[in-house]
Amino acid sequence: MQHTLEEFLRALRAADVKVSPAEAIDAARTVAAVGYGDRELFKDALCATLAKSRDEVGRFDATFETFFTRTSLDLAPPPEADEQRSGEDPPGVADSPLAQMLLAGDAATVAQAMEDAARRAGVAEIRLSTQRSRMTRRLLDEMGLAEVEAIIAGARTLPEHQGLAERLDAARKALAGEAQRFVERQHALYAAGSGKALREEMLAKKALNADGGIDPVDLVMMQALVRRMAKRLADRYSRRRHRANRGHLDVRKTLRRSMAHGGVPFQIAWKIKKVDKPSIVAICDVSKSVAAAAQFLLTFLYSLNDVVDHLDAYAFSGRLIPVNAILDDNGVEGAILKVLQTIGFQQTDYGRALQDFCENHLDGVDRHTTVIFLGDGRSNFADPRLDLMQLIQQRARAVIWLNPEPESYWGQGDSVMHRYARFTHVAKPCNTLGQLERIIEDVLRTYSAH
Repeated sequence: MQHTLEEFLRALRAADVKVSPAEAIDAARTVAAVGYGDRELFKDALCATLAKSRDEVGRFDATFETFFTRTSLDLAPPPEADEQRSGEDPPGVADSPLAQMLLAGDAATVAQAMEDAARRAGVAEIRLSTQRSRMTRRLLDEMGLAEVEAIIAGARTLPEHQGLAERLDAARKALAGEAQRFVERQHALYAAGSGKALREEMLAKKALNADGGIDPVDLVMMQALVRRMAKRLADRYSRRRHRANRGHLDVRKTLRRSMAHGGVPFQIAWKIKKVDKPSIVAICDVSKSVAAAAQFLLTFLYSLNDVVDHLDAYAFSGRLIPVNAILDDNGVEGAILKVLQTIGFQQTDYGRALQDFCENHLDGVDRHTTVIFLGDGRSNFADPRLDLMQLIQQRARAVIWLNPEPESYWGQGDSVMHRYARFTHVAKPCNTLGQLERIIEDVLRTYSAH
């Protein structure tokens, strides 16, 4: 039964119920204590051990029912074939365990044989819905269906075995239907999320400034994906910070404190490694060509509440405005529309935006601040105000520029990106969610390393 438990835990992970190795060991101990006899006790004990939230309890219940529910096979012959077996069996029946089980109508034994054959056929490795037909045939072949089909074909050539052939054929059809349902359950258990994962993998590589914009359905999935990416990074770097705060024993400080207690180390002192949270200033071009990328960047940053100490967000197309209040009032999804209503449809002017920022908000930039620019660096041939860009670089801890355009486009036409890049610490193309995640992680890793 250990194999059954391991497969169930794998199904839970596929259903997005997180099961760590330690929790898998706890589950094995729980099963050893309660046994498999009482279904409800078994289910409740595992649920209490493995499900850690209300959502996970719901996914656990659904996965448990799908995994452990078995339908009984109906191997009864059709009325016209309901006759007693008499005389010798057709050739091959004696050599086919599956044929004997089907003729005997032993549904329990057939069901167990199907479970064993599924393991040999690797049915649990199914990942795509297009694999179901092939997996069903592989399962039936492992059970010995080819032999049964040969027996049926041979029996139909002999008049005395016509009834038995019909009975065996009816059982074969019932078996094929049950095998198909079995494979569909395996797909639901182990591959229901694989199609979604494949879709998300494709969306993580989708160009944010693609011609024609982003499909509304894809947009919803991408928004959920970027929040999940941010949560993954927040969890990772929150753990690093908490681990650093625990520190190690500070022997010298402990000994000094113990002098007041006759040398007894009554008060323990720990070495503390302080890990700063990043303070981020995000300056986003929200002109039509990069508005989608700006929305995802702001979604990403606002989802990092546990890791980011402070975030100031600004948006511009011509003039620059702070958007923290707009984000708080409208949420990230609605903020871009509100910002466009406020400053949209202006001629893009990076020099004017830099001037607005330096005149009104430069005091918020210091040696603890990472400034992230998002834009294509196309300023419609206006003065790019490189002097202000240099000033920001001198005040900030780091300046990062994310450009949705390929690097080969920098400097072409009205692009002054190659000139701005001299005053950044990092300037990279960033046109997909995957690239955005990697760059933000680099920022967090830099703070964590100091």
